[in-house]
Amino acid sequence: MSHRNDPLPLALYRAAQVRELDARLIAAGTPGCELMRRAAQAVWRALRRRWPQAGEVTVLAGRGNNAGDGYLLAVLAQRAGWRVRVLAVADPAAGDPAQLGGDAATACAEARAAGVVIEPWSECAPLRGVLVDALLGTGLSGAVREPYAQAIRLANASGLPRLAVDIPSGLCADSGRVLGVALQAELTVSFIGLKLGLFCLDGPDCCGTLVFDDLRGDPALLASVAPAALRLSGASLPRLAPRPRNGHKGLFGHVLLVGGDLGFGGAALLAAESCLRSGAGLVSLATRGEHVPAVLARRPEVMARGVQSSFQLQDLLAQADVLVLGPGCGQGAWGCGLLAGLGALDKPQVWDADALNLLAAGRLAPPSGNWLVTPHPGEAARLLGCTTAEVQADRPAAALALARRLNAVVLLKGLGSLVATPAGELHLCDHGHPAMAGAGLGDVLAGLLGALLAQGLDVAAAARLGVWLHARAGERLGRGGRGLAAADLIEPLRELLEEHSPCLK
Repeated sequence: MSHRNDPLPLALYRAAQVRELDARLIAAGTPGCELMRRAAQAVWRALRRRWPQAGEVTVLAGRGNNAGDGYLLAVLAQRAGWRVRVLAVADPAAGDPAQLGGDAATACAEARAAGVVIEPWSECAPLRGVLVDALLGTGLSGAVREPYAQAIRLANASGLPRLAVDIPSGLCADSGRVLGVALQAELTVSFIGLKLGLFCLDGPDCCGTLVFDDLRGDPALLASVAPAALRLSGASLPRLAPRPRNGHKGLFGHVLLVGGDLGFGGAALLAAESCLRSGAGLVSLATRGEHVPAVLARRPEVMARGVQSSFQLQDLLAQADVLVLGPGCGQGAWGCGLLAGLGALDKPQVWDADALNLLAAGRLAPPSGNWLVTPHPGEAARLLGCTTAEVQADRPAAALALARRLNAVVLLKGLGSLVATPAGELHLCDHGHPAMAGAGLGDVLAGLLGALLAQGLDVAAAARLGVWLHARAGERLGRGGRGLAAADLIEPLRELLEEHSPCLK
């Protein structure tokens, strides 16, 4: 994850919502040209802070309001004595690139009057100084066309500093998808409302450091449009209650984990150890008998039992407060036989890994409520009956659709992990580290979620806190670079949980 200019707002919006906010600001009495001027000033301030000695700027301008911001930025740089040039880029079918409309045309005229050099785009045009991307805004939905795509490719290959106005050109504002090609910015200055796509999928890699400016909009008016999602932050997350000094293990929940078919015992063990170290009072593991000696050798505190049939689960189920189903269970007869019917139990449940694949295949019946699922994009696609690419094309929409379909809290894993509820609430976790891209991290998360449920959180609160702790632990360990093993995450998780929710008052 790129470093950000925090504190950023927690509210995230889709592109249409930001356009609505923009329209409401104008209707309330702030002219569009004034908003454009404020946007240019915000970009100019950020540019000077980042590259104070650059002395030269090349603006790549398209035809919309994004271009208007770029033209007014060019005016500010020209007045400050910088060398300035605007390269006007447009689809040849659209005619003269300088023939703009509305506020963008006014901005272009102001740039000409100020003596800014404006030239038509050419692949031979030299790029110099800081490159300012004012090509394509939030309205882009299809693949980037030429010559915009050419300009973006050459800017990326230039080796020069790159700043994006509002959003990197070519990045979908709603999903974070690259629409064919996208600018790889070092700095992005976003306005009015933060766009969901800046935090999802390819967004963080494209936007670099993110700066936000609300353009001095009326706070009440900006709050009049409900955001599409909220970023998770430590201050807004639920906390576990402090423990009484005379507390005992029976007060902090009994979690039963079911999983670990032959060849996958490590997944079940990772989940059980994570659950134990995250504060569950009692942890039982129903697994293949072949795995029990390894579990006892590594974590004797886990009550491991070898089971062959659902009948052997009955006494364990009677004692358990929370179920974690699926880590390493496989999709064969053993795993399916153990999990069959467990959805009917009135207990908080976490379904992960092959429990989700068995559910998608119609071999398991889901709980009626009070459960959460933790799919990666491939598992989410199987549950929704679509392709992984379709899930990734709009991760927020996919998470919400799955939550409604299953009547479950959904934790859709990936960059910008999402927590969606059947009621339509959506939260995004913008933490994590690429060193977390390895086997077993999801098993650790499943165990953590079980422990949080056992200690009294509801499924939505557990999902929000769990994904945030998991991501922050990954950041803490990710500083060491590649080679992060899933088990490494368990001790930092414990430390972060204690920092967030101290055991004693």
